[in-house]
Amino acid sequence: MYAAIVFLPLLGFLIAGPFGWKIGNRPSEIITTSLLFVSAALSWVVFAHVALGSGEGSVSLLTNWFTSGAVKVDWSLRVDSLTAVMLVVVTTVSSLVHLYSIGYMHDDPSRPRFFSYLSLFTFAMLTLVTADNLVQLFFGWEGVGLASYLLIGFWYEKPSANAAAIKAFVVNRVGDFGFALGIFLVFVLTGSIGFEQIFAAAPGLAYTTVHVFGGDFDALTITCLLLFMGAMGKSAQFLLHTWLPDAMEGPTPVSALIHAATMVTAGVFMVARLSPLFEQAPAALTFVTIIGGTTALFAATIGLVQNDIKRVIAYSTCSQLGYMFVALGVGGYSIGIFHLFTHAFFKALLFLGAGSVIVAMHHEQDMRNMGGLWRKIPFTFAMMTIGTLALTGFPYTAGYFSKDAIIEAAFASHQKGAFYGFLMTTIAAGLTSFYSWRLVFLTFFGKPAWGGAAEHAAVDHSPVSDLHAAGSHAAPADAHGHDAHEHDSHQHDAHGHGGHELRPHESPVVMLIPLFVLAIGALVAGGVFAHAFIGEGAAEFWKGALFLGPDNHILEEREEIPHFIAQIPTILMAVGFLAALYVYILAPGTAARLAALAPAVYAFLLNKWYFDELYDFLFVRPAFRLGRIFWKEGDGAIIDRLGPDGVAARVVDMTGRVVKLQSGYIYQYAFAMLVGVAAVITWFVIGGVR
Repeated sequence: MYAAIVFLPLLGFLIAGPFGWKIGNRPSEIITTSLLFVSAALSWVVFAHVALGSGEGSVSLLTNWFTSGAVKVDWSLRVDSLTAVMLVVVTTVSSLVHLYSIGYMHDDPSRPRFFSYLSLFTFAMLTLVTADNLVQLFFGWEGVGLASYLLIGFWYEKPSANAAAIKAFVVNRVGDFGFALGIFLVFVLTGSIGFEQIFAAAPGLAYTTVHVFGGDFDALTITCLLLFMGAMGKSAQFLLHTWLPDAMEGPTPVSALIHAATMVTAGVFMVARLSPLFEQAPAALTFVTIIGGTTALFAATIGLVQNDIKRVIAYSTCSQLGYMFVALGVGGYSIGIFHLFTHAFFKALLFLGAGSVIVAMHHEQDMRNMGGLWRKIPFTFAMMTIGTLALTGFPYTAGYFSKDAIIEAAFASHQKGAFYGFLMTTIAAGLTSFYSWRLVFLTFFGKPAWGGAAEHAAVDHSPVSDLHAAGSHAAPADAHGHDAHEHDSHQHDAHGHGGHELRPHESPVVMLIPLFVLAIGALVAGGVFAHAFIGEGAAEFWKGALFLGPDNHILEEREEIPHFIAQIPTILMAVGFLAALYVYILAPGTAARLAALAPAVYAFLLNKWYFDELYDFLFVRPAFRLGRIFWKEGDGAIIDRLGPDGVAARVVDMTGRVVKLQSGYIYQYAFAMLVGVAAVITWFVIGGVR
């Protein structure tokens, strides 16, 4: 059964990929989607047996992958409670995304290729979460990176999609370089890449040092920092986050899959899986907490001013991943995984809901061109409202149980950096509520800015256009059509900007069913599973899948914090809602006035803290300059000039001179012969004298 869960998506990829053109669009959709639903059903069976039931974790050996000297790497499936949680998250969201894509991608001519990529992505993630050694985990790690490149750049006719795919691939390679070094160092320290052997050796490495970077450092601290570098790239943490917003160039189902259940959660899973190592490296955990807290606040501030509906949700994902790492950093591994679990439901719901809005608006993504949609697409509005309630932590929704638990754990922890994490996540809670309700109000309420009401300019709902010109290099490109199909461009122009009346419509049922299922999870997943994940039943639920040191009592300590501290996130959630209600509903135009009061701050946030421009200045342009030097000066001026081009030029010069001897005059040839005969006689005379 375990093998079926992992390899059924691969089977779908192998059918729809090479043979999709032959079997057709609809069979490709049905086959891949059906296989994913079977995998999801089996995953829930495993979850019920291993995590919720009396079943124990197990390792199933499939085959020997390769042997190199003393290194023997097996392909095994490690299934414990942590794996079971990830299996249901990955397969459930992926199967619903497959189903949703049948409607969303209905008009795309390359549907078999799209569904094969989705299945490949799912297979890579499943190999990652079932890995029993670091090499197998790295295989899945790189597999999701490859599949994300293919999916983000799916509409390869668009230069922006190609650029976004390359950006995601390159930025992740930076993090993966550190991750690979961390794996190498683990092997050097333990002599193994198998989890059982590594975990057994971890306590004995607590106070050992390793000579790296010209000095002696704590071995496990350096190891965990290098491993976490990989998590920073894959999970889009501060400094290595720049790829994630640009990943919105892919189709909306891709955004839901990448940002809700698969690629971005890989880093969170990896840190939780390697908790026996991180528990022995408190300095590394402090760094994890600081990076997570910084990411939570940083991404939330940017989400305040974004106008593309998908980018707002993308920065929300980045911020929520920061929450998860704060939980991991203070030792609350189960809390971080719990938020990963609940986050998958409401974030997938929000992304797929945004896709339903985009379809309704004929592939318009700028919220300033929306408004008043709640009457036109009431079901989508209701589903996105549920997702927003869960994201902001409304009482008794999924996010209320998991996100608030992270803030409580950060306050209760005595580790260095924990209070910083508490402050950052607490402030981010208020900002999350504001930008989440801003999205709802701009999209579904206010004056319609579409169709016959298009004369109601976006200035009524968001900061004035001259501030955009002053503040954002990316704003013009972000305004329209990130997700527009190539073949839909004329339709978009006709409905959105050509003067014809745009008529928003509800999405087909095949797109609405996944929204309904995810909405149920967003409402009840927190309350149903809180006891098992982070409550009194946690020890029985996890069954040792997450390692806690003898001094780690974070689950108990968070229950003992002052009552008013526990209420702060809920209070800030309400404050954020009321602020958004006032700014965008009760007093339209307030946002423009606020932006005009602080144009530099607005431009700073709209330009995402200028990280793209900074990296372009520090890394991209110097790399291009260095490349041109090697190309023009090294390759062109030196190698080619002295090598192939130089030799060819000399041959041409020589033949040009020699050909002049072929004049066609007999007397010149006779003269040359006499000179030759004289030279030969002279040589024999001189040689004879000797």
